[in-house]
Amino acid sequence: MASSSGNDDDLTIPRAAINKMIKETLPNVRVANDARELVVNCCTEFIHLISSEANEICNKSEKKTISPEHVIQALESLGFGSYISEVKEVLQECKTVALKRRKASSRLENLGIPEEELLRQQQELFAKVRE
Repeated sequence: MASSSGNDDDLTIPRAAINKMIKETLPNVRVANDARELVVNCCTEFIHLISSEANEICNKSEKKTISPEHVIQALESLGFGSYISEVKEVLQECKTVALKRRKASSRLENLGIPEEELLRQQQELFAKVRE
């Protein structure tokens, strides 16, 4: 795995993201700040563990890029096999969203209108709305 120029302590999940997940998962439960910090640290450590194992699997297969299959193999080898079906579902959702984005961007390209013209039209519409 590529090493960062900074300290490993700098690599954490944004607390706002963790707070949002906690609120969505446990809407009627109060969670102490030190417990939230512990969740952040656990999540960060889990990601480090899985990504390190996936990187080793990637290197053994003589690849340069960690693929979803490497991550799935890492989950299995580290004893997190029970997560694999859900991970595969999320992976499929991500692929579907990415495909929709690609189709949307290609539709924009197929309009035949230069990006500058579209931007000008957008600015005109904004100006009309402000009036």
